[in-house]
Amino acid sequence: MARTAKKEPAKKSSRDPAVYDESKIKTLSSLEHIRLRTGMYIGRLGDGTNPDDGIYVLLKEVIDNSVDEFIMGHGSRIEISIDHETVEVRDYGRGIPLGKIVECVSVINTGAKYSDEVFQFSVGLNGVGTKAVNALSTQFRVRAVRDGSYAEAYFERGTLKKQTKGSAGRERNGTCITFTPDTNIFGDYRYNYEYIEQRLWNYAYLNSGLTLVLSSKGIGASASKQTFESRNGLLDLLSAEVGEEAMYDIGYYRGDRIELSFTHTDNYGETYFSFVNGQYTSDGGTHLSAFREGILKGVNEFYKKQYNGVDVREGIAGAIAVKLAAPIFESQTKNKLGNTEIRGWIVGEVKSAVVDFLHRNKAASKRVLDKIANNERLRKELQAVKKDAKENARKIALKIPNLKDCKFHLQDGAKGADSTIFITEGQSASGSMVSARDVYTQAIFSLRGKPQNVFGRKRADLYRNEELYNMMMALGIENSVEELRYARVVIATDADHDGFHIRNLLLTFFLNYFEEIVLAGHIYILETPLFRVRNKKETRYCYNAKERDQALSDIRNPEVTRFKGLGEISPKEFGQFIGDDMRIVKVSLKSIKSIRETLTFYMGKNTPQRRDFIMENLV
Repeated sequence: MARTAKKEPAKKSSRDPAVYDESKIKTLSSLEHIRLRTGMYIGRLGDGTNPDDGIYVLLKEVIDNSVDEFIMGHGSRIEISIDHETVEVRDYGRGIPLGKIVECVSVINTGAKYSDEVFQFSVGLNGVGTKAVNALSTQFRVRAVRDGSYAEAYFERGTLKKQTKGSAGRERNGTCITFTPDTNIFGDYRYNYEYIEQRLWNYAYLNSGLTLVLSSKGIGASASKQTFESRNGLLDLLSAEVGEEAMYDIGYYRGDRIELSFTHTDNYGETYFSFVNGQYTSDGGTHLSAFREGILKGVNEFYKKQYNGVDVREGIAGAIAVKLAAPIFESQTKNKLGNTEIRGWIVGEVKSAVVDFLHRNKAASKRVLDKIANNERLRKELQAVKKDAKENARKIALKIPNLKDCKFHLQDGAKGADSTIFITEGQSASGSMVSARDVYTQAIFSLRGKPQNVFGRKRADLYRNEELYNMMMALGIENSVEELRYARVVIATDADHDGFHIRNLLLTFFLNYFEEIVLAGHIYILETPLFRVRNKKETRYCYNAKERDQALSDIRNPEVTRFKGLGEISPKEFGQFIGDDMRIVKVSLKSIKSIRETLTFYMGKNTPQRRDFIMENLV
């Protein structure tokens, strides 16, 4: 019997992905790494529909450098020009040193921000800002003028193409940067000028004496030229945000390293705007915690009482900005401050400012006392209702009805950073989502029908409504908004009249009672496709009529399906719409003073004006 020869295993080539040897080790240049791992440097990409999208981060990084010049006493005017996709920022500061112009915009960890003698209170201490803008732009030009001479460099996607030097004649000192974000990175993006205007107002409020001028041209541009400037800093900011809703004259204080303003309104919850070295910290941090503590201590010292913090701060609106030589942020995008050593001096300075304000403003001190007494009365009434609601909840079930929870939550650190809860209408819609979701980070809460219109109702009424109470428990906010369990709360309703109505009712719920969750950027709207266009070879999902018409022209012999509701989308299909390519729109507010007026018009009584509006806009 012949023996079969033993076959030798085939040798793996170095091209085999399973082989891990020297050939697999790569060294990228700094700018190559930025393009490959963009999220590490600017947080997110996006298409311009979210105020935190990358195109706005690029703009911010460039303007930050110009603002730093102003803070150090050089140049009080910054000109921003946006022509469709191309942005130009010109300041009149000292100008980048001409011999280092290329290194300053292309070599990471190069810059003057590391020298306390040159920049004392800068946000951009990591030496990445303009380098990221350069790497992520199809075209990037930097021009610096110093004392009659100029230097200029031109890049494409981070690669130096040309540089020149020469006489600048009478051109004023300063730096001019022009860039066009790369569509290969950001896709089909578009600037939302409301987001840009809000950022520029923040720069103006935080830097009294600075003038910013925006010239805009392109889709969505609201004006050809706008000027942003403020004489009274955070006092102007809070006046613009609160308006006539302030219960008393706004308290204001400015010190060497801190500036603050505060007042009370009739709104629920607490509303704050916090900044560090000009950076808006949407998630607050240690400076905001110290601000809240300082307000409580100041009020208690003035009235010689020991009031509850909830009673003092309910309905408060405040703004705080601090200057730190070495800020520690919890992420590259600088949304939350982590310095612990600053608590003591901030609490002390805020407390003194509050006491001084109440001593000098008798009318305000009387209104604050009345507000505290009213808050205390409402809190005790709420406690009794909460107790009954919790007892009823225990009788129903140990777990929250209609909630399909996920494993990780906002409190779980990095693992919970993407935690999301979808609020859906009915079991049919939630059925497909439950099957398609990521069980680690995506939870589903399904409503049984249209929720109650809560506009104009007291907070105690929420705890008497079983479904709204269950939703609050699912979100974790029945006791405090600080206990919110999810990074994103996504409203997912049908794209029909009933679905839009439910969406408005849910937005009314959040804006009426939990506006701080909206202001912190946690509330989103899910976009799902309206049409499916397909043939045997290709399937395309379309979110509007324009996309549908394009698909019809691209696909031969197509079959068109119109999705009437979320329940008509199969679990297999739904996985695409709540996965990596999920389309969600962040709910944002221009100012809190518009909340009451808007809700009154849309969700209040049927006035003649409201009826006329509905008749004119019926589709």
